[in-house]
Amino acid sequence: MIKLIALDMDGTLLNQEKLISKRNCDAIKAAKKAGINVVLASGRPRHGLQKYLQQLGLTTEQDFVVSYNGSLVQRVASNEILYQTSLTGTDAKAVFAVSQQLGVHIHAFSATQGLITHQHNPWTELEATLNDIVAKEVDFTTIDDDETIIKVMLVADEETLSNAITQLPNSLKANYSVLRSAAIFLEVLHPQCDKGFAIQQLAQVLNLSEEQVMCVGDAENDHAMLSFAGIAVAMENADDATKALADVITLSNVNDGVAVAIEQHALKHR
Repeated sequence: MIKLIALDMDGTLLNQEKLISKRNCDAIKAAKKAGINVVLASGRPRHGLQKYLQQLGLTTEQDFVVSYNGSLVQRVASNEILYQTSLTGTDAKAVFAVSQQLGVHIHAFSATQGLITHQHNPWTELEATLNDIVAKEVDFTTIDDDETIIKVMLVADEETLSNAITQLPNSLKANYSVLRSAAIFLEVLHPQCDKGFAIQQLAQVLNLSEEQVMCVGDAENDHAMLSFAGIAVAMENADDATKALADVITLSNVNDGVAVAIEQHALKHR
């Protein structure tokens, strides 16, 4: 029986207008009423998830949230940190050097400065807009070596980023967790950071086995949690590699696919 549901946001729970449909909202509230923990697991920063947590009623001390692609696991009400990973300014400067070689833009989430970018660009501005935050322009070569950096992102248009990914140095992939979270975003995280590890840590806190976990996603940054889940659900709009990991393919993010998955695989037999 499913006791924990982890939901990706963009391309999964959110529709094309970045909204949660009434049916998805109702299904999540029904799952919570049935005693199932429902967790938002996103690459977004914690601040960028708050309005959705409030809409869904996931705001108590018994509710949890996974942000920054698994870098941070918290209780919602108190913000108590259950699990956290981070990089350093030294890492950010190393990734910046790669961005210069590949001809793509870069931004990062700093624990003290928030969203920072070496040069303002449309993709960082989109990140800022989606999460209701402001991007600050910072010369990445001047970042303190020991500054706490939550994650770094290489950003560009889809074609440019796809080409850059084929040229990533082996050292980057060897030293970091490198995940494409969207067509325009490539994330560089702590090597022990992904949504799968975060959900595994949360399952341990809740004394749940992987068979009691259902995860729903659509992209590469969801692969680790889909691999961990007892029931792995991919969206109809997911890429082929993501679908290949799934036990179930649900409807798309514009057709209430999350609600269908919850209704059929978490609530149906209760």
